[in-house]
Amino acid sequence: MQKSSISFLILLVLGLFLVTAGCTQNQPGVATPTPGSTDIQQENYTSNETLVAFVESAAAYVKANGKEKALAEFNNPNGSFVRGELYIYAYDFNGTTLAHPVNPEKVGVNRMDEGETGTFLRGTIDAVRNGSGFYPIKYVNPTHNRTLESKLVYGVKIDDDWWLGSGIYTGPVNQSPVQ
Repeated sequence: MQKSSISFLILLVLGLFLVTAGCTQNQPGVATPTPGSTDIQQENYTSNETLVAFVESAAAYVKANGKEKALAEFNNPNGSFVRGELYIYAYDFNGTTLAHPVNPEKVGVNRMDEGETGTFLRGTIDAVRNGSGFYPIKYVNPTHNRTLESKLVYGVKIDDDWWLGSGIYTGPVNQSPVQ
């Protein structure tokens, strides 16, 4: 009789495991984090490689089509060089905007004395003067209610007179605590 009680108890425990195992399975359509993962999802992540390829394709467009046609295309907000948060802008080495599809009112304006923009321009000009380079900035994101965000820009020198670039937003600007 004792063997049958132990067998019944084992079957009962196995039955409970089977029933509760069904209750802990993932439900379809519900993401379950795995060890080491985070719940933060990057909806529009753009890699540095994609950024570089985008800017390099714009530089190739300049070489194939000439400066005038390229600047017209870069200034077109519905053109082939505007892809969501990713867009091409162009400046001369003195800081004058040659193309900017998001801020067309700035075309023809020298922006070297515009606070953060001037700082960004000087840094990027230094980075691209010898060919190409990256530079971190803070800039208004037009696709996130024009909030100030961190941005990594990549620029490439076209010739001794002008350069073009683009950037990827990397998240909100870290605000310092109010003292």
